[in-house]
Amino acid sequence: MHDTNYAYQQLLDFTIQIFKKIGCPQADAVTAAEVLLSADLRGVDSHGVARLAGYVRLWEAKRVNATPQIRVIHETPSTAVVDGDSGLGLVVAPFAMNLAIEKARQVGTGWVSVQHSNHYGIAAAHAMKALEHDMIGISMTNASPLVAPTFSTSKMLGTNPICVAAPAGNEPAFVADLATTTAANGKLEILQRKNEAAPQGWVQDAEGNSTTDANILKKGGALLPLGGDREHGSHKGYALGAVVDLFSALLSGANYAPWVPPFPAYVPMPERQPGKGIGHFFGAMRVDAFRTVADYKRDMDDWIGGFRKAAPIPGQERVLIPGDPEREMETERRSHGIPLLPAVVADLKALAAKLDVVF
Repeated sequence: MHDTNYAYQQLLDFTIQIFKKIGCPQADAVTAAEVLLSADLRGVDSHGVARLAGYVRLWEAKRVNATPQIRVIHETPSTAVVDGDSGLGLVVAPFAMNLAIEKARQVGTGWVSVQHSNHYGIAAAHAMKALEHDMIGISMTNASPLVAPTFSTSKMLGTNPICVAAPAGNEPAFVADLATTTAANGKLEILQRKNEAAPQGWVQDAEGNSTTDANILKKGGALLPLGGDREHGSHKGYALGAVVDLFSALLSGANYAPWVPPFPAYVPMPERQPGKGIGHFFGAMRVDAFRTVADYKRDMDDWIGGFRKAAPIPGQERVLIPGDPEREMETERRSHGIPLLPAVVADLKALAAKLDVVF
């Protein structure tokens, strides 16, 4: 069974139809589909159309509101808290990021925390919105508890990603988008679909021993923080994941730690709900709130150029700048289509049949 390639526009149109079928207004359906498909374009296959059925299941379980009344519940000139009214994170997050950009336009920087939301796709989709405004964008979110802190067997944190997107001049933008775990859960899901083992340092079993079983989360195991173990700095990954939780939930009033609602609709909701829904955090910083855009971009190009000339270790072609692999993948996939695993295609066909949409 080989992967089949699908044109971006074809998958986008299909995804818009699916979101409309669950009741999203046209504009929201387009926003949600564009955010979701940005993952497939950038090569983050775990977070793209492979998750579409998962969002529909959340809606069926009445955990996603297709027509949310997204509103600002607290604000200052540079900050805000947004209540997503249980909407798709794919719709709530762009609203909040646009608000951060608008605040930065007015006063130099904008910071927006979000409560009462759902899974928001890839962090980069939101942070990168700042680039076209000559701003640095920041995006983070908490997520279902799958990660054990260093020295624990309890799953306490999500994969809690962080993205920082910074514009450059002639060089492409710097886009660092990373989970605070050794590997994102989506990478584990891909290994499960392919029936392959996980590398050492990705996961541990229920007793806290290192394992390569890609299905270990279903047997009481946990993902490991960035670093894998204490000797390789997992306490630093744990701390970064904790920082994301503080910014996303403690500043917004969302659920935190092991009480964040799970993405799979079949996983029961935590009995305790200290906050509302999933939490996100966004930042936008106007470059010219610090120095002239021309000077910054000149130096940014110089900085990137320096790393491009860094000597690669033998056997490696070159040193990469954060954002390079995803940007190159997007160029490739816009021209040649997006490859989907047979399991994902089967999933989308079943979804199409269920909602009476042509795939």
